[in-house]
Amino acid sequence: MSDNMRWGVAHIMASYNNIIIHITDLTGSETLALASGGQMVRSDRLESSPTTAMAAAKKAAELAMDKGVQGIHVKIRAPGGHNGPNNPGPGAQAAVRALSRRGLRIGLIEDVTPIPHGGCRKKGGRRGRRV
Repeated sequence: MSDNMRWGVAHIMASYNNIIIHITDLTGSETLALASGGQMVRSDRLESSPTTAMAAAKKAAELAMDKGVQGIHVKIRAPGGHNGPNNPGPGAQAAVRALSRRGLRIGLIEDVTPIPHGGCRKKGGRRGRRV
């Protein structure tokens, strides 16, 4: 493995409604490429689909590779937090696969979903959401 390889970080935010792929430098302060599901398709319901995620990842990868990035570390994030789901949407897997297929070396893959530590009370009341 060469020492002078240029690395970036791919932040993949995958919810059930959309996917955002944001490629930055290693510090995370400079944006190299940005693509989302909404830029790829016209209809709202297709924004989070694996096919859309692959198209967005392909666009982001090409923009990053034009700026000299050869390898990326992947940070996958689901909405998480106080009321969001803790598992990423359907496009996350497809996006990582598309990035590697474009010729980018994949380094670390980690999950950076925000997890609440106490904080505010969840909605739904004392007996939870009754269906």
